[in-house]
This record gives sequence, structure tokens and C-alpha cells, in this order.
Amino acid sequence: METGSTVGEETAADGPVWTGLPPGLLRMRRLLLVVWMGLAAVAVGVPLGLFAGPGWAAFALLPLAGIGWGWVLLGRNWRSWRYAERADDLLISRGVLWREETVVPYGRMQLVEVTSGPVERHFGLASVQLHTAAAATDATVPGLDPAEAERLRDRLTALGEARSAGL
Repeated sequence: METGSTVGEETAADGPVWTGLPPGLLRMRRLLLVVWMGLAAVAVGVPLGLFAGPGWAAFALLPLAGIGWGWVLLGRNWRSWRYAERADDLLISRGVLWREETVVPYGRMQLVEVTSGPVERHFGLASVQLHTAAAATDATVPGLDPAEAERLRDRLTALGEARSAGL
């Protein structure tokens, strides 16, 4: 008799237990979008306004329109990312137009690392990078809370060592 399900377990009817990415990743990406597109608007608008006339400076509105378009696309992309810890492998699903699902067997993992660049650290985020013997199956889970990234790294490393011990 099954009393309940923990993280990583699943039943045939339920399927995997998916975990989405934290909203901090979306905030970071949207802030970067606004900063870079804002700088592009200034870089386009000022020279055109000074040298070609104020009418040409209206082209600076194109990067600003890109902010609105990018804002929506970043939200859709963020919602598409998820991962699930199963008994024998890790599933990573992502993509809006082209859905991509990566299955990384625990026994095939050679290296699991946590990375965090300066912008990610500012937002309190970290990424888990999985390396396997085949470069095509390397996978990343971006934008996790650092404590969750370390927990995932430790769990994947332990499961990888246990699964590859029989080889």
C-alpha cells in the first residue's frame, strides 16, 4: 500500500512531479531586457536625432517596442521551463514553439556543477549544469535558488554515484 509520494517519485497515472523555475529568473531576464533595449534606443535615437534630424530619431521607438514584445516572450519562455526528478533519471522540459524534453539518466552523469554569475548572484539565483559522456545530453536548469541548486547538485551526484557503481 502506498502512503504517499515524495519528490522524484511518481505513479503511472500521475506522471512525473514537475518543478517550475522561481520568479526571480523572470525578473532578472526582464530587467536585462529593459536595460539593453533602453541602451539600444538611446544609441539609435541620439545619433539619428543629432545628425539626421528629429524625424529620424523616431527609429529609437523600435527597440522600445522590442521591450513590450520581449516582455511577453520572456514570460512564456519562463513558464515553459520545468524539471522532474524521477527514480532513474532527471527530466528537463522547455520551449514554447519547439518543445524540448531532455532525459538525463543518473548513471550517465559525470559532473554536476552549480554556477552563478554576477548578475545571477545579485538576484539570488544559481544554475545547475549537468555533464554526461555525450555532449549532446548535457543539460542546464537555470535560475534556481542557491540552496535548491546545491540540494539538486548533491542529490544528483549521490544518485549518479549509486547508479554508476555497477559499471
